[in-house]
Amino acid sequence: MSVSKSSSQIFENLFVLELANNHWGDLERGKRIVQQYGSIVRYNNIKAAIKLQFRDVHDFIHGKYKGNQEIRYISKTESTQLTKKEFSQLVDEIRNVSCIPMSTPFDEASVDLCVEFDMPIIKIASSDINDWPLIEKIASTKRAVIASTGGASLKDMDDLVLFFENRNIPLALNHCVSLYPSEDNELELNQIDFLTSRYPDHIIGLSSHEYSDWHSSMFVSYAKGARTWERHVDIEYPEEDQREVAPYCSLPHQIDEWFKAFHKAVGICGGSSTHKRVPFKNEIQYLDALVRGVYANKDVDEGYVFSKWSFQDDFYMAIPLHKGQLSCREVMNGEKLLKAVKKDQPLTIDDIDGPYSDNDELKKLIYTRGIDHNKEEDKTNL
Repeated sequence: MSVSKSSSQIFENLFVLELANNHWGDLERGKRIVQQYGSIVRYNNIKAAIKLQFRDVHDFIHGKYKGNQEIRYISKTESTQLTKKEFSQLVDEIRNVSCIPMSTPFDEASVDLCVEFDMPIIKIASSDINDWPLIEKIASTKRAVIASTGGASLKDMDDLVLFFENRNIPLALNHCVSLYPSEDNELELNQIDFLTSRYPDHIIGLSSHEYSDWHSSMFVSYAKGARTWERHVDIEYPEEDQREVAPYCSLPHQIDEWFKAFHKAVGICGGSSTHKRVPFKNEIQYLDALVRGVYANKDVDEGYVFSKWSFQDDFYMAIPLHKGQLSCREVMNGEKLLKAVKKDQPLTIDDIDGPYSDNDELKKLIYTRGIDHNKEEDKTNL
C-alpha cells in the first residue's frame, strides 16, 4: 500500500535549515543562529524547519577512541556535545521563532530524544540509508521522515521506500550529492526527474551543498518538481575566533537570496489549480504600503533588550511605514537597542542589532519599502 501525496503535505515547500554542529557546543551561539534565521524565514514568508543533530555521545563512540583528536568525526562529535537540557532550550527557541524543530538522530537513543521533544519530522542521513536497526527505530515512532539519498544504491532506495509504504508512514526523498561543498556541475539535478518518476507517491526534494550560487539550482530544481530543500547554515564568527564558516554552509544573507529565488521560481513557473496563487509584485507593493511600522510608545533608552513579553508595552504599530523602519513582519526578541528612541518616533533598522542590521544586503530590503520619512517632514515644514 503506497502513501498518497495528500498525506505528505508536511513536506510541501518545506525548507530545512541544517544547524548541524555549528553551535560548537555553545548554547548561546546556537540560539543566535536560530534567532537570526527565524527573522529571515519570517520576512520571506517561508515554511521552514531548523534541524539539529542528535548523538548519544556516551555510547556512540567506542570507549577506546574517546578523546581521540586524530579522527575528525570523533573529535568534532565530542567538542560540539550539548546536554539534553541545552538541546531542549534550543528546541524551544526554534518553536519561538515559528519554525519546525527537526533532527537527524544517528543512534537509537537519539530517536527517543526526537520523540521526547515532539519533533514532527525525523531525518535519515545519507550515511544511514541502510542502517536498518536505526531505520526500524525511526519507523516505530510513526513520524514523517525525510531521507537523503547521497551515495545510496537503487536497491537501498527501493527497500527504504517499500519499508515506509508498508507502514503507511509519510516519506520524502532528497536527491543529494554528498560532496561538501559541491560544484555546480556536480549537482546531477536530473536525478530529481528520476526519483519523481520512480516514486510518484512521494515528495522529492534537494539537499544542496553548492557554494557559489543560491539561485540556479533553486530555479532548476523547482521546475523539475522538487518541493522540499535543505542547506547547512551558519553565522559569522567573532573576529577573535580563529574558526571560519565552512564553504558548504550558507550565511543569513545567502539564505535570504535562496528564499527569494524560490519565490521567483514559483512566479516563473506560474500558478497551480491545487495551490493558492502567488501574488503579483505590484500587488505586494500595494499591500506593503498598508503594513504597520513600529513606533516607540514612550522614550526608550539605549541598551534596551527586546522581549516579546514587554514589546507591546514599550512599542506600538501603526501606519505609515517609513523607509528603513522595522515593521510588524520582523521578529524582535533578544535584539538590543543601539541608541535611544523618543516617544512616537519610528524604530529603524539602524536602531537595533540583528541579522538585517549587520548585513548591507539585508538592510536594502528594509530601506526600499515604505514612504520616505525625510520627504514627509519637508512637506510638513512647508
